[in-house]
Amino acid sequence: MAQLWEDFKSSSPSEYQWLCRNKFVDAPVPPVMPQTAPVPPGIPQAASLPPGMPKPAPAAPGVSQSAPPNVESLLDTLAIALAEWERAGSIEKDEGKKARAAIYRALVRASFLDESWWNTPEGVAHSEDRLSAHRLLLQRLTSARQPGQSSPWLFTTNYDLAIEWAADSIDMNVINGFLGLHSRRFTPQSFDLGFRNVQAKGEAQFGSYNVYLAKLHGSLTWKEVSGQYYEIQATEAQEEIQTFVKGDTDKLAFTVLPSAAKYIQTVGFVLGELFRRYSEFLARPQSALLVSGYGFGDEHINRLLLSALLNPTFQLVVYLPEFSGLEDVSKLPTAAQKLLSLQSPRVTFVGGGGDAYFGSFVEHLPEPSIYNDDLRQLQERLKALDTATNPNEGGSS
Repeated sequence: MAQLWEDFKSSSPSEYQWLCRNKFVDAPVPPVMPQTAPVPPGIPQAASLPPGMPKPAPAAPGVSQSAPPNVESLLDTLAIALAEWERAGSIEKDEGKKARAAIYRALVRASFLDESWWNTPEGVAHSEDRLSAHRLLLQRLTSARQPGQSSPWLFTTNYDLAIEWAADSIDMNVINGFLGLHSRRFTPQSFDLGFRNVQAKGEAQFGSYNVYLAKLHGSLTWKEVSGQYYEIQATEAQEEIQTFVKGDTDKLAFTVLPSAAKYIQTVGFVLGELFRRYSEFLARPQSALLVSGYGFGDEHINRLLLSALLNPTFQLVVYLPEFSGLEDVSKLPTAAQKLLSLQSPRVTFVGGGGDAYFGSFVEHLPEPSIYNDDLRQLQERLKALDTATNPNEGGSS
């Protein structure tokens, strides 16, 4: 989020200053300049220091920039102001729309990842190193499933296509709520379906053949057309997205939605359905949610997380690089502080900087292990056979 906000400030300085002037964000604190004592009369203003006297240390610079705001809350506040200015016919509405468009441009730029991935139907090569952690995540989550166990769920607030491209590169199916080939329309019943290998026997019964993906804030390739939501191919969407990013238009038709105001408009449909699935997942018996890369900036998600702990079999593991121990949690997000204050044995926080980043999180996931009665029986028989053959070795195999 900090990188996104810095990109917005550097690429749209006038819009950033407008937000500061109108109190939507905190204005930067000017640097603290060193104060010099008044020069006595008769002494030249530019007098040099006596020989041998060390030069004074430069004054410590002041804070020149404010902390990045919660973009979702900022856009909500801006939307309310724009509605009021529209009603009152205020001239500020035009500047407000420009500022809002500039924030969305920063969001889109941060989510675009690599322009070359959008220009060809091939997408991303399976050897692309930048998505290696995403591929490993998908492989470990799916290969460890037991027979009869449902496919894993992935919930994300990101708008990028990293998960989709990673899945494509390893021929994995992603069920994201859209059905169709050339016209993919949002159909929430698709979350109740799944893929299976009808010829699987023995060990091939283990694992799953798809993941469920719920993008809780929308996606760069979701588009609303006549009240229906469609998923557009990346190669088709990229031209319109680039037109918006370059500033040729202030309107983006694709569903990049970090605002609660827009969520209210779509309750019961796309985002409402996705949040319902998220809530249902948290309420399942023996469910576990592993959290990585989430900054606790969405109050709706935070409330659902806290409510999920009413489920006595729910387990929560949070990877948060800023967490360094229970001694001082004052700098952590408020929602994270609340979770820690519960001191629940079902809540685990992993911190320590780089040890809590996404790559480390994926590496910590267990390798798949296969357990069934036939395998255990085979192991026992091999052990018994080895004991009978080598009685002096104590049954080692």
